[in-house]
Amino acid sequence: MGSTRNAETVPSTETAPSAQGPYGDATARQAFATEAVHAGREDLPAMGLHAVPLDLSTTYPSYDSRQEAARIDAFAATGARPDGPPVYARLDNPTVARFETALARLEGTESAVAFASGMAALSACLLARGAQGLRHVVAVRPLYGCSDQLLDTGLLGTEVTWVDPAGIADAIRPDTGLVMVETPANPTLAELDLRAVAHSCGTVPLLADNTFATPVLQRPAERGASLVLHSATKYLGGHGDVMGGVVACDEEFARVLRQVRFATGGVLHPLAGYLLLRGLSTLPVRMRAASATAAELARRLAGDPRVARVHYPRIGGAMVAFEPHGDPHAVIGGVRLITPAVSLGSVDTLIQHPASISHRIVAEGDRRSSGIGDRLLRMSVGLEDVADLWRDLDRALGSF
Repeated sequence: MGSTRNAETVPSTETAPSAQGPYGDATARQAFATEAVHAGREDLPAMGLHAVPLDLSTTYPSYDSRQEAARIDAFAATGARPDGPPVYARLDNPTVARFETALARLEGTESAVAFASGMAALSACLLARGAQGLRHVVAVRPLYGCSDQLLDTGLLGTEVTWVDPAGIADAIRPDTGLVMVETPANPTLAELDLRAVAHSCGTVPLLADNTFATPVLQRPAERGASLVLHSATKYLGGHGDVMGGVVACDEEFARVLRQVRFATGGVLHPLAGYLLLRGLSTLPVRMRAASATAAELARRLAGDPRVARVHYPRIGGAMVAFEPHGDPHAVIGGVRLITPAVSLGSVDTLIQHPASISHRIVAEGDRRSSGIGDRLLRMSVGLEDVADLWRDLDRALGSF
Protein backbone atom coordinates (compact mmCIF):
# COMPACT_ATOMS: atom_id res chain seq x y z
CA MET A 1 0.00 0.00 0.00
CA GLY A 2 1.22 3.51 -0.75
CA SER A 3 1.33 6.40 1.65
CA THR A 4 -1.93 7.34 3.33
CA ARG A 5 -1.05 10.97 3.88
CA ASN A 6 -3.38 13.81 2.97
CA ALA A 7 -2.87 13.96 -0.79
CA GLU A 8 -2.66 17.72 -1.22
CA THR A 9 0.15 17.65 -3.76
CA VAL A 10 -0.79 20.93 -5.44
CA PRO A 11 -0.77 23.67 -2.78
CA SER A 12 -3.25 26.48 -3.13
CA THR A 13 -0.40 28.91 -3.77
CA GLU A 14 1.00 26.99 -6.75
CA THR A 15 0.63 28.70 -10.07
CA ALA A 16 -1.26 27.06 -12.86
CA PRO A 17 0.55 26.22 -16.10
CA SER A 18 -0.88 29.15 -18.02
CA ALA A 19 0.01 32.79 -17.54
CA GLN A 20 -3.49 33.89 -18.48
CA GLY A 21 -5.11 35.78 -15.62
CA PRO A 22 -8.81 35.64 -14.72
CA TYR A 23 -9.62 38.75 -16.72
CA GLY A 24 -7.32 38.18 -19.66
CA ASP A 25 -4.18 39.71 -18.10
CA ALA A 26 -1.44 37.67 -19.74
CA THR A 27 1.18 39.05 -17.32
CA ALA A 28 -0.45 37.63 -14.19
CA ARG A 29 0.16 34.07 -13.05
CA GLN A 30 -2.72 32.67 -11.05
CA ALA A 31 -2.79 29.90 -8.46
CA PHE A 32 -4.29 26.61 -9.62
CA ALA A 33 -7.44 27.04 -7.54
CA THR A 34 -7.94 30.52 -9.00
CA GLU A 35 -7.55 29.21 -12.55
CA ALA A 36 -10.07 26.46 -11.82
CA VAL A 37 -12.65 29.12 -10.95
CA HIS A 38 -11.90 31.68 -13.66
CA ALA A 39 -10.54 29.82 -16.70
CA GLY A 40 -12.94 29.98 -19.62
CA ARG A 41 -14.85 32.87 -18.05
CA GLU A 42 -12.49 35.83 -18.61
CA ASP A 43 -14.79 37.64 -21.03
CA LEU A 44 -17.91 37.53 -18.85
CA PRO A 45 -17.44 40.91 -17.07
CA ALA A 46 -17.11 42.70 -20.41
CA MET A 47 -20.33 40.99 -21.52
CA GLY A 48 -22.12 42.16 -18.38
CA LEU A 49 -22.52 38.56 -17.19
CA HIS A 50 -21.60 36.66 -14.07
CA ALA A 51 -22.78 33.13 -14.90
CA VAL A 52 -21.60 31.33 -18.03
CA PRO A 53 -24.17 31.53 -20.86
CA LEU A 54 -25.53 28.24 -22.17
CA ASP A 55 -25.83 28.15 -25.96
CA LEU A 56 -28.13 25.32 -27.05
CA SER A 57 -28.34 26.25 -30.73
CA THR A 58 -27.83 23.51 -33.25
CA THR A 59 -27.40 25.94 -36.13
CA TYR A 60 -26.70 29.64 -36.62
CA PRO A 61 -27.76 32.35 -39.11
CA SER A 62 -25.47 32.75 -42.10
CA TYR A 63 -26.19 35.63 -44.51
CA ASP A 64 -22.89 35.54 -46.38
CA SER A 65 -22.64 32.15 -48.09
CA ARG A 66 -19.33 32.94 -49.74
CA GLN A 67 -17.76 33.79 -46.41
CA GLU A 68 -19.19 30.64 -44.83
CA ALA A 69 -17.83 28.55 -47.70
CA ALA A 70 -14.38 29.99 -47.08
CA ARG A 71 -14.59 29.24 -43.34
CA ILE A 72 -15.72 25.67 -43.96
CA ASP A 73 -12.92 25.20 -46.49
CA ALA A 74 -10.44 26.46 -43.91
CA PHE A 75 -11.73 24.05 -41.27
CA ALA A 76 -11.62 21.12 -43.67
CA ALA A 77 -8.04 21.99 -44.58
CA THR A 78 -6.65 22.71 -41.12
CA GLY A 79 -9.09 21.71 -38.36
CA ALA A 80 -8.62 25.11 -36.72
CA ARG A 81 -11.63 26.44 -34.82
CA PRO A 82 -13.45 28.82 -37.23
CA ASP A 83 -13.13 32.54 -36.59
CA GLY A 84 -16.29 34.52 -36.06
CA PRO A 85 -19.74 33.26 -35.09
CA PRO A 86 -20.47 29.51 -34.94
CA VAL A 87 -21.65 27.67 -38.04
CA TYR A 88 -23.14 24.38 -36.85
CA ALA A 89 -23.14 22.63 -33.48
CA ARG A 90 -21.28 19.54 -34.70
CA LEU A 91 -18.42 21.80 -35.75
CA ASP A 92 -18.21 24.05 -32.71
CA ASN A 93 -20.20 25.35 -29.74
CA PRO A 94 -19.33 28.40 -27.59
CA THR A 95 -20.22 26.76 -24.27
CA VAL A 96 -18.22 23.61 -24.98
CA ALA A 97 -15.33 25.79 -26.17
CA ARG A 98 -15.22 27.45 -22.74
CA PHE A 99 -14.82 24.05 -21.06
CA GLU A 100 -12.08 23.08 -23.52
CA THR A 101 -10.21 26.32 -22.85
CA ALA A 102 -10.43 25.84 -19.09
CA LEU A 103 -9.32 22.20 -19.12
CA ALA A 104 -6.35 23.00 -21.36
CA ARG A 105 -5.30 25.71 -18.92
CA LEU A 106 -5.50 23.34 -15.95
CA GLU A 107 -3.56 20.59 -17.75
CA GLY A 108 -0.98 23.01 -19.11
CA THR A 109 -1.53 22.28 -22.79
CA GLU A 110 -2.20 24.51 -25.79
CA SER A 111 -5.63 23.08 -26.51
CA ALA A 112 -8.26 20.55 -25.54
CA VAL A 113 -11.01 18.86 -27.54
CA ALA A 114 -14.17 17.59 -25.84
CA PHE A 115 -16.27 14.58 -26.83
CA ALA A 116 -19.50 12.87 -25.85
CA SER A 117 -17.68 10.39 -23.56
CA GLY A 118 -14.24 9.28 -22.53
CA MET A 119 -14.43 6.37 -24.95
CA ALA A 120 -15.38 8.74 -27.79
CA ALA A 121 -12.29 10.78 -26.92
CA LEU A 122 -10.03 7.72 -26.97
CA SER A 123 -11.60 6.51 -30.21
CA ALA A 124 -10.88 9.87 -31.83
CA CYS A 125 -7.21 9.62 -30.85
CA LEU A 126 -6.95 6.15 -32.38
CA LEU A 127 -8.76 7.22 -35.55
CA ALA A 128 -6.58 10.31 -35.89
CA ARG A 129 -3.37 8.29 -35.75
CA GLY A 130 -4.80 5.46 -37.85
CA ALA A 131 -5.69 7.92 -40.61
CA GLN A 132 -1.97 8.67 -40.83
CA GLY A 133 -1.18 4.97 -41.27
CA LEU A 134 -0.04 4.59 -37.67
CA ARG A 135 -2.38 1.87 -36.44
CA HIS A 136 -0.12 0.12 -33.96
CA VAL A 137 -0.48 0.93 -30.26
CA VAL A 138 1.80 -0.04 -27.40
CA ALA A 139 -0.12 -0.21 -24.13
CA VAL A 140 0.47 -1.04 -20.49
CA ARG A 141 -2.13 -2.87 -18.42
CA PRO A 142 -4.19 -2.31 -16.45
CA LEU A 143 -6.34 0.21 -18.26
CA TYR A 144 -10.03 0.96 -17.88
CA GLY A 145 -11.85 -2.16 -19.03
CA CYS A 146 -13.48 -0.62 -22.10
CA SER A 147 -10.20 0.98 -23.18
CA ASP A 148 -8.60 -2.46 -22.89
CA GLN A 149 -11.36 -4.03 -24.98
CA LEU A 150 -11.26 -1.32 -27.66
CA LEU A 151 -7.54 -1.88 -28.15
CA ASP A 152 -7.57 -5.65 -27.80
CA THR A 153 -10.39 -6.32 -30.25
CA GLY A 154 -9.08 -3.97 -32.91
CA LEU A 155 -12.57 -2.59 -33.51
CA LEU A 156 -11.10 0.59 -34.99
CA GLY A 157 -8.49 -1.19 -37.07
CA THR A 158 -5.72 -0.85 -34.51
CA GLU A 159 -3.23 -3.50 -33.45
CA VAL A 160 -2.01 -3.51 -29.85
CA THR A 161 1.10 -4.85 -28.18
CA TRP A 162 0.73 -5.22 -24.43
CA VAL A 163 3.96 -4.71 -22.48
CA ASP A 164 5.36 -3.99 -19.06
CA PRO A 165 6.72 -0.45 -18.75
CA ALA A 166 10.27 -1.71 -19.24
CA GLY A 167 9.30 -3.18 -22.61
CA ILE A 168 7.87 -0.04 -24.21
CA ALA A 169 10.93 0.98 -26.22
CA ASP A 170 11.46 -2.49 -27.68
CA ALA A 171 7.80 -2.79 -28.70
CA ILE A 172 7.74 0.39 -30.77
CA ARG A 173 7.56 -0.15 -34.55
CA PRO A 174 7.64 2.19 -37.55
CA ASP A 175 3.81 2.10 -37.63
CA THR A 176 3.35 2.75 -33.90
CA GLY A 177 1.02 5.70 -33.49
CA LEU A 178 0.56 5.85 -29.73
CA VAL A 179 1.80 4.53 -26.43
CA MET A 180 -1.06 4.39 -23.92
CA VAL A 181 -0.86 4.22 -20.14
CA GLU A 182 -3.10 5.02 -17.20
CA THR A 183 -1.67 6.17 -13.89
CA PRO A 184 -2.92 5.64 -11.25
CA ALA A 185 -4.40 2.70 -13.10
CA ASN A 186 -7.99 1.53 -13.06
CA PRO A 187 -8.71 -0.41 -10.84
CA THR A 188 -5.47 -1.45 -9.10
CA LEU A 189 -4.17 2.12 -8.63
CA ALA A 190 -0.76 1.01 -9.89
CA GLU A 191 1.47 3.98 -10.67
CA LEU A 192 3.95 4.62 -13.45
CA ASP A 193 6.86 7.02 -13.75
CA LEU A 194 5.52 9.17 -16.59
CA ARG A 195 8.88 10.82 -17.25
CA ALA A 196 10.53 7.44 -17.69
CA VAL A 197 7.69 6.19 -19.87
CA ALA A 198 7.81 9.31 -22.04
CA HIS A 199 11.56 8.82 -22.49
CA SER A 200 10.94 5.23 -23.62
CA CYS A 201 8.44 6.46 -26.21
CA GLY A 202 11.02 8.42 -28.17
CA THR A 203 9.15 10.35 -30.86
CA VAL A 204 5.92 8.34 -30.49
CA PRO A 205 3.20 10.32 -28.67
CA LEU A 206 2.41 9.18 -25.14
CA LEU A 207 -1.30 9.15 -24.28
CA ALA A 208 -1.81 9.24 -20.51
CA ASP A 209 -5.23 8.64 -18.98
CA ASN A 210 -5.38 11.14 -16.11
CA THR A 211 -8.96 10.43 -15.03
CA PHE A 212 -8.11 9.21 -11.53
CA ALA A 213 -5.53 11.86 -10.62
CA THR A 214 -6.99 14.92 -12.41
CA PRO A 215 -4.75 17.95 -12.91
CA VAL A 216 -5.11 18.64 -9.20
CA LEU A 217 -2.71 15.80 -8.40
CA GLN A 218 -0.64 15.52 -11.57
CA ARG A 219 -0.28 17.13 -14.99
CA PRO A 220 1.07 14.49 -17.38
CA ALA A 221 1.98 17.04 -20.06
CA GLU A 222 4.62 18.40 -17.67
CA ARG A 223 6.13 14.91 -17.53
CA GLY A 224 6.31 14.29 -21.25
CA ALA A 225 2.85 13.07 -22.24
CA SER A 226 1.65 14.42 -25.59
CA LEU A 227 -2.02 13.59 -25.02
CA VAL A 228 -3.89 13.71 -21.72
CA LEU A 229 -7.17 11.80 -21.68
CA HIS A 230 -10.05 12.25 -19.24
CA SER A 231 -13.34 10.56 -18.79
CA ALA A 232 -14.87 13.90 -17.84
CA THR A 233 -17.88 11.94 -16.54
CA LYS A 234 -15.85 11.29 -13.40
CA TYR A 235 -14.06 13.94 -11.33
CA LEU A 236 -14.25 16.82 -13.80
CA GLY A 237 -18.05 16.74 -13.65
CA GLY A 238 -17.96 15.50 -10.10
CA HIS A 239 -21.65 14.93 -9.41
CA GLY A 240 -22.58 11.80 -11.34
CA ASP A 241 -24.96 13.69 -13.63
CA VAL A 242 -23.00 14.44 -16.81
CA MET A 243 -21.15 12.32 -19.37
CA GLY A 244 -18.22 13.54 -21.43
CA GLY A 245 -14.62 13.04 -22.45
CA VAL A 246 -11.75 15.35 -23.32
CA VAL A 247 -8.22 15.21 -24.71
CA ALA A 248 -5.73 17.90 -23.71
CA CYS A 249 -2.94 18.27 -26.27
CA ASP A 250 -1.09 20.69 -28.52
CA GLU A 251 -3.00 22.68 -31.11
CA GLU A 252 -1.62 20.65 -34.00
CA PHE A 253 -3.19 17.42 -32.77
CA ALA A 254 -6.30 19.25 -31.58
CA ARG A 255 -6.98 20.28 -35.17
CA VAL A 256 -6.99 16.65 -36.27
CA LEU A 257 -9.24 15.69 -33.37
CA ARG A 258 -11.72 18.41 -34.30
CA GLN A 259 -11.91 17.02 -37.82
CA VAL A 260 -12.48 13.50 -36.48
CA ARG A 261 -15.15 14.79 -34.13
CA PHE A 262 -16.91 16.66 -36.94
CA ALA A 263 -16.84 13.62 -39.22
CA THR A 264 -17.88 11.02 -36.65
CA GLY A 265 -20.32 13.13 -34.63
CA GLY A 266 -19.05 12.34 -31.15
CA VAL A 267 -19.76 15.87 -29.94
CA LEU A 268 -20.26 16.97 -26.37
CA HIS A 269 -23.72 18.41 -25.73
CA PRO A 270 -23.65 22.09 -24.70
CA LEU A 271 -25.44 21.37 -21.42
CA ALA A 272 -22.75 18.81 -20.62
CA GLY A 273 -20.10 21.40 -21.46
CA TYR A 274 -21.80 23.87 -19.13
CA LEU A 275 -21.92 21.35 -16.27
CA LEU A 276 -18.31 20.27 -16.81
CA LEU A 277 -17.08 23.85 -16.74
CA ARG A 278 -19.01 24.36 -13.53
CA GLY A 279 -17.48 21.17 -12.17
CA LEU A 280 -13.96 22.44 -12.80
CA SER A 281 -14.54 25.40 -10.50
CA THR A 282 -14.86 23.11 -7.45
CA LEU A 283 -12.46 20.40 -8.64
CA PRO A 284 -9.51 21.34 -6.36
CA VAL A 285 -11.70 21.58 -3.26
CA ARG A 286 -13.52 18.31 -4.02
CA MET A 287 -10.36 16.37 -4.85
CA ARG A 288 -8.48 17.47 -1.77
CA ALA A 289 -11.39 16.79 0.59
CA ALA A 290 -12.16 13.37 -0.90
CA SER A 291 -8.45 12.48 -0.98
CA ALA A 292 -8.06 13.20 2.72
CA THR A 293 -11.00 10.92 3.53
CA ALA A 294 -9.74 8.22 1.16
CA ALA A 295 -6.31 8.26 2.78
CA GLU A 296 -7.86 7.79 6.21
CA LEU A 297 -10.07 4.93 5.01
CA ALA A 298 -7.05 3.29 3.38
CA ARG A 299 -5.18 3.55 6.67
CA ARG A 300 -8.02 1.94 8.62
CA LEU A 301 -8.52 -0.80 6.05
CA ALA A 302 -4.78 -1.58 6.07
CA GLY A 303 -4.93 -2.15 9.82
CA ASP A 304 -8.07 -4.31 9.71
CA PRO A 305 -7.51 -8.08 10.04
CA ARG A 306 -10.51 -8.72 7.78
CA VAL A 307 -8.68 -7.10 4.87
CA ALA A 308 -5.90 -8.94 3.06
CA ARG A 309 -4.51 -6.06 1.01
CA VAL A 310 -5.08 -2.37 0.40
CA HIS A 311 -4.08 -0.40 -2.71
CA TYR A 312 -3.63 3.35 -2.36
CA PRO A 313 -1.34 5.37 -4.59
CA ARG A 314 1.65 7.41 -3.41
CA ILE A 315 0.25 10.39 -5.30
CA GLY A 316 -2.88 10.20 -3.16
CA GLY A 317 -6.34 10.68 -4.57
CA ALA A 318 -9.92 9.69 -3.84
CA MET A 319 -9.73 6.07 -5.07
CA VAL A 320 -9.07 3.10 -2.76
CA ALA A 321 -8.91 -0.55 -3.77
CA PHE A 322 -8.84 -3.41 -1.29
CA GLU A 323 -9.12 -7.17 -1.07
CA PRO A 324 -11.11 -8.62 1.84
CA HIS A 325 -10.27 -12.04 3.23
CA GLY A 326 -13.91 -13.01 2.86
CA ASP A 327 -16.45 -12.80 0.05
CA PRO A 328 -16.19 -9.44 -1.78
CA HIS A 329 -19.76 -9.83 -3.01
CA ALA A 330 -20.92 -9.88 0.61
CA VAL A 331 -19.28 -6.49 1.10
CA ILE A 332 -21.05 -5.13 -1.97
CA GLY A 333 -24.35 -6.44 -0.66
CA GLY A 334 -23.71 -5.18 2.86
CA VAL A 335 -23.14 -1.48 2.35
CA ARG A 336 -25.98 0.93 3.03
CA LEU A 337 -24.55 4.46 2.94
CA ILE A 338 -22.04 3.65 0.19
CA THR A 339 -23.67 3.03 -3.19
CA PRO A 340 -22.80 -0.21 -5.04
CA ALA A 341 -22.43 1.16 -8.57
CA VAL A 342 -20.05 1.39 -11.49
CA SER A 343 -18.35 4.73 -12.30
CA LEU A 344 -16.51 7.02 -9.91
CA GLY A 345 -15.69 10.61 -9.07
CA SER A 346 -19.04 11.70 -7.65
CA VAL A 347 -19.67 13.57 -4.40
CA ASP A 348 -21.06 10.35 -2.93
CA THR A 349 -19.01 7.21 -2.31
CA LEU A 350 -19.34 4.30 -4.74
CA ILE A 351 -18.03 0.74 -4.57
CA GLN A 352 -17.89 -1.98 -7.19
CA HIS A 353 -16.34 -5.36 -7.99
CA PRO A 354 -14.13 -4.83 -11.10
CA ALA A 355 -13.99 -8.48 -12.12
CA SER A 356 -17.79 -8.47 -12.32
CA ILE A 357 -18.46 -5.04 -13.80
CA SER A 358 -15.90 -2.46 -14.98
CA HIS A 359 -13.36 -5.04 -16.17
CA ARG A 360 -15.65 -7.98 -16.89
CA ILE A 361 -15.14 -7.37 -20.60
CA VAL A 362 -11.38 -8.06 -20.22
CA ALA A 363 -10.38 -11.70 -20.63
CA GLU A 364 -9.98 -13.45 -17.28
CA GLY A 365 -6.32 -14.31 -17.83
CA ASP A 366 -5.51 -10.73 -18.75
CA ARG A 367 -7.36 -9.45 -15.71
CA ARG A 368 -5.45 -11.69 -13.37
CA SER A 369 -2.05 -11.01 -14.93
CA SER A 370 -2.58 -7.27 -14.48
CA GLY A 371 -3.49 -7.61 -10.81
CA ILE A 372 -7.28 -7.56 -11.06
CA GLY A 373 -8.15 -10.50 -8.84
CA ASP A 374 -11.56 -11.87 -7.99
CA ARG A 375 -11.45 -10.39 -4.47
CA LEU A 376 -10.51 -6.86 -5.50
CA LEU A 377 -13.00 -4.10 -4.68
CA ARG A 378 -12.70 -0.55 -6.02
CA MET A 379 -14.07 2.33 -3.99
CA SER A 380 -14.50 5.93 -5.15
CA VAL A 381 -14.56 8.02 -1.99
CA GLY A 382 -16.89 11.00 -1.90
CA LEU A 383 -17.48 13.91 0.44
CA GLU A 384 -19.31 12.18 3.30
CA ASP A 385 -17.92 12.23 6.82
CA VAL A 386 -15.17 9.66 7.27
CA ALA A 387 -16.74 8.27 10.46
CA ASP A 388 -19.99 7.48 8.68
CA LEU A 389 -18.20 5.84 5.77
CA TRP A 390 -16.07 3.73 8.09
CA ARG A 391 -19.12 2.66 10.07
CA ASP A 392 -20.72 1.44 6.83
CA LEU A 393 -17.59 -0.41 5.70
CA ASP A 394 -17.09 -1.95 9.13
CA ARG A 395 -20.66 -3.31 9.06
CA ALA A 396 -20.29 -4.58 5.49
CA LEU A 397 -17.02 -6.36 6.26
CA GLY A 398 -18.84 -8.16 9.05
CA SER A 399 -16.97 -10.91 10.88
CA PHE A 400 -14.91 -12.56 8.15
